[in-house]
Amino acid sequence: MPKKVLIVDDEPHIRLLLEQTLEDFEDEGVEIFSASDGLEALELIKSEKPDLIFLDVMMPKMNGFDVCNTVKNDLKLSNIYIVMLTAKGQEFDKKKGIESGADIYMTKPFNPDEIVSKASEVLGINI
Repeated sequence: MPKKVLIVDDEPHIRLLLEQTLEDFEDEGVEIFSASDGLEALELIKSEKPDLIFLDVMMPKMNGFDVCNTVKNDLKLSNIYIVMLTAKGQEFDKKKGIESGADIYMTKPFNPDEIVSKASEVLGINI
């Protein structure tokens, strides 16, 4: 079964940047999906069961904390690795992200090398 990555961000240029950062994984058979808001993300999570999610916090319709909490606590999908990506790097936000079930918290602007490194680790694919 192919590995799957979901990118969730309401800003198109951030989604594109993440897709470009992760495109080498597609050569290894990884499927990459994207969503522009929390509700769309939840639908994709339920249907595709991604292995890894890069999840923005500040989004319309449903924020990243709520998406993360729903995935980890309501849907009980604890095997999905969630990386919270946000411009808000305050300790309070990091704590809230971890409390909602995020596996790791990264602040924007992110370092593409860190994204590739984390994806390699989680997916078990060396790029």
